[in-house]
Amino acid sequence: MRWESLFADMEAQLAAGRLADVRADVAELARAERASITLAARARASIGRPVRVLVGGADVVEGELVDAAPEWLLVATSPVRRALVPVTAAAALDGLVTHAAPAPRAVKARLGLGHALRALARDRAVVRVRAADADLTGRIERVGADHLDLAEVDGRRGTWAVTFATLRAVQTG
Repeated sequence: MRWESLFADMEAQLAAGRLADVRADVAELARAERASITLAARARASIGRPVRVLVGGADVVEGELVDAAPEWLLVATSPVRRALVPVTAAAALDGLVTHAAPAPRAVKARLGLGHALRALARDRAVVRVRAADADLTGRIERVGADHLDLAEVDGRRGTWAVTFATLRAVQTG
């Protein structure tokens, strides 16, 4: 009887040790999985949700996340207004889900900031551009590799070359 109790106790200890090892492995795999999730993947999973995007350290773009790509976020700030926010300008986001969306289709994955800005240029839409600490209003005339040309429409005749590096948001509507 004594031997059987000893063996039963040893088996219970081994089972508990195996369970602890499995739990540790699961926790490590979960941490590794979370470490591979990109902000763009979380944003894609959050499409349709209300979000707040902190841009430039002080401005907040708030509304429904309409679309997201690796380089930009599109937020509906009202029924007719949209804000295109470069991911590099987003200091912080509130309202994202914790999980990731599946990888985007090949075409969507290649849609960079320049592609979205060229669509606005084609539409000849009047936009408000927030770059660094400046607010400019005009039409996007051209989009280069790292900048856009914005022709002012408020009575001035200037055309601003705005670098993507300083771009905080482009608002329409």
